[in-house]
Amino acid sequence: MRKFALLLLVVILGSCSGNGGPAPSHQDDACAILDQRRGWHRDLLAAEQKWGIPVHVMMATIWKESSFRPRARPPRTYAFGSIPTGRRSSAFGYSQALDGTWDWYQQETGNHRGDRDDFDDATDFIGWYHDRSNRVNGIAKDDAYNLYLAYHEGHTGYERGSYNAKGWLIGVAREVEAMARRYESQLPYCR
Repeated sequence: MRKFALLLLVVILGSCSGNGGPAPSHQDDACAILDQRRGWHRDLLAAEQKWGIPVHVMMATIWKESSFRPRARPPRTYAFGSIPTGRRSSAFGYSQALDGTWDWYQQETGNHRGDRDDFDDATDFIGWYHDRSNRVNGIAKDDAYNLYLAYHEGHTGYERGSYNAKGWLIGVAREVEAMARRYESQLPYCR
């Protein structure tokens, strides 16, 4: 009986860990993603209700930032080709939020227990950040292209137009916009 109780406790605690398991397959299909991760639709709808950012925009942001991987990080950098020297940035989790930006989010929202590798916290973060981009930069809440540029460059960088010197980033923002449109067209048909 003790072994069963211990096993049950491990299973319950493991389910609360928030790591979410492997990334969903068929990432270009919103319905397949939400079928594989049943709680995610609820989390996305909660963030949409709170911040006014459409589900398809948040999903496209997560798709580009982490490919729906809970513990995503930028690649390591190496000195002399083999000595690890760290990572390019502190970005982590579904949202790839930087340490400082995550701290700002936690301070402003009071979500001090939030984790970047928990889907509900990551969607809340993205909703919060895109909402700020709407208020600070005047970007429409359904404009995935410009919201992504502001997400990547920061509000001041976006205001300065720093993305204009980064053709690769403009291409990435176009990919996010296209995926957001795709998700938007699929979501009404999801169960």
